[in-house]
Amino acid sequence: MTQLPFPLAEEPDDISREAGRKLFAGDTNFVKGVVAMSGLPPADRVEVCFAGRSNVGKSSLINALTGRKGLARASNTPGRTQEINYFERDALYLVDLPGYGFANAPVATVAKWQELMKNYLSGRPTLRRAFVLIDSRHGIKKVDDEILTLLDKSAVTFQVVLTKADKIKTSEYPKLLEQVAKALSKHPAAYPELILTSSEKGEGIPTLRSTINSLLAD
Repeated sequence: MTQLPFPLAEEPDDISREAGRKLFAGDTNFVKGVVAMSGLPPADRVEVCFAGRSNVGKSSLINALTGRKGLARASNTPGRTQEINYFERDALYLVDLPGYGFANAPVATVAKWQELMKNYLSGRPTLRRAFVLIDSRHGIKKVDDEILTLLDKSAVTFQVVLTKADKIKTSEYPKLLEQVAKALSKHPAAYPELILTSSEKGEGIPTLRSTINSLLAD
């Protein structure tokens, strides 16, 4: 079998797993919601951001990652996250970007959010990596292309995190991984490993934690 160019990240070893656990063992706190570049906090620490289309499970993943159920507000209403939301954990910022691909928001509002994300991604010197969330049930869709292309143009390394893995059968994984790998092969800024997660079951959360911890160590 041919090795996919974007394999699943390996489970962390015991040392890396524990380091990732410790990184998020303390309190992660909400800092502020930002609606303009002038409102960004000082660029005084490493930050990683999370992007994804609406209802991809972004809030649930951030809550699972930090071990705080109510930290990021999950909603069934597309486009609820209309700001860049900052959370802090010691020497790290977690940044929750507005969801994209929603149908109910006014055109002018969508344009404003898109411009804000564009400026953020291209102008934040401490941004170490973007994690782009993709629903395992759907794979990469046309609606995702815009943010992936924007990350390419901004020279921001991004890594795909597949969400809701518990919603599909294990037998469906190969087809999903093949589709995602094929789509990512067109994007030079894509980091060549995928992380498969389930916020509900906790699958992949230790891998994501250790990945973020390794970015602090770099």
